[in-house]
Amino acid sequence: MDTHAFLNACRDALGAAHVLTADADKAAYLTDQRQRFTGQALAVVKPANTVQVAAIVRICRHFQVPIVPQGGNTGLVLGSVPDQSGQAIVLSLKRLNRIRAIDAVNHTITVDAGCILQTAQEAAVAADRLLPLSLAAEGSCTIGGNLSTNAGGTAVLRYGNARELCLGLEVVTPQGEILNGLRGLRKDNTGYDLRDLYIGAEGTLGIITAAVLKLFPLPQTQLTALAAVSTPEHALRLLTLAQSRCGATLTGFELMSDLCLQLVGKHFPQLAFPFDQRHPHYVLLELSDSESAAHASRLLEALIGSALEQEICRDAVLASSTAQARALWHLRENISLAQAQEGPNIKHDISLPISRIADFIAATDTLLQQRFPGCRNVTFGHLGDGNLHYNVAPPPDRPADEFLQRQTEINRVVHDSVDRFGGSISAEHGLGALKREEILRYKSAVEINLMKTIKHALDPLNLMNPGKVI
Repeated sequence: MDTHAFLNACRDALGAAHVLTADADKAAYLTDQRQRFTGQALAVVKPANTVQVAAIVRICRHFQVPIVPQGGNTGLVLGSVPDQSGQAIVLSLKRLNRIRAIDAVNHTITVDAGCILQTAQEAAVAADRLLPLSLAAEGSCTIGGNLSTNAGGTAVLRYGNARELCLGLEVVTPQGEILNGLRGLRKDNTGYDLRDLYIGAEGTLGIITAAVLKLFPLPQTQLTALAAVSTPEHALRLLTLAQSRCGATLTGFELMSDLCLQLVGKHFPQLAFPFDQRHPHYVLLELSDSESAAHASRLLEALIGSALEQEICRDAVLASSTAQARALWHLRENISLAQAQEGPNIKHDISLPISRIADFIAATDTLLQQRFPGCRNVTFGHLGDGNLHYNVAPPPDRPADEFLQRQTEINRVVHDSVDRFGGSISAEHGLGALKREEILRYKSAVEINLMKTIKHALDPLNLMNPGKVI
């Protein structure tokens, strides 16, 4: 390939200022969010709109240069950074950051793929509407990345994950064509569902450049409680009770082990622990009510009262103000940051049938202690939709590097257990490069072959995020 000609073609399409080739300029785009891997790239290109994205894709197709699409680069499975060959470009979508339209009557918002999730949330609120997709990285992750990984977050229980919130997409194909599917329709039975094909594909089939997302009425009030429970089984009993008592007003239901909150307290001492004594596990639950604060308060108080009477929970704290509610949510949201400050750990983003979560935790905790005595299980996640972040930290008296050398063994114990309990080894983070080989152990040959067939049909030159997913 004539590298000089390729880069000049990119500069002609975007302007020289938006084609980064100096190492210092590229550096921020080449390392993953957890700072564990750094790739290399021929260049970082920064188009300003969909037409420019399409132009870059056509140039890459002509010169057969691989493309790694990147949004906020907050992913955890090496899906948004290039490999170390230096043959690919990183195509940053950060300049595609507009709110294109809000249709309050249709309850939709149309946004560029590079729009920060929090920016889209705030635009919805300004129109007296709710964009319910919510996750810890919402201040830096982008809509395109959320859709490419089919992000979940804390409100899936009520509103569904990113796939269920998306009505339409605009996509640049591997041929450099623009697929305009930005239709705000809830019913459109006119052939294959191309939208869902691109959601969760991690940029391997095309580049999402814009989306139409569902909005909802803003709730009149949101109430939060933190309940202490003895076991995950009790947490599941509380979930069943909450669903029967509160119905659709139950919008969040998060499980956290005591070790999670111990780590948060250690590294964020300004976040007060709300109970007088420690408990084995905690559930953070949220009600969103469209009727009134008084109605929501009656529901929540009756739920917690019944749970205490039935000895499902051991204690509970009900937030009496927005500030107290935020304080409780900060305990949950800072678990990952506290883990990072504690030191390296081995992360697992898994999903299971909700009914089998307690048994999975008990069985897998036992297996890990048998194989790796003293390891610490940092277990938390979205219990209401079956998604656990089942992380394994080294014993406090063992060198972290020595423990991490056994990551493959630990992954095997956890993932094999997930498979036995009918779960998935990736719930909301995707496969990226990190789990690309691992998934071959758990998906059938039929599934893998169908995925390969789709990939080859849409991207026969394998230029779209090669080495990821499949």
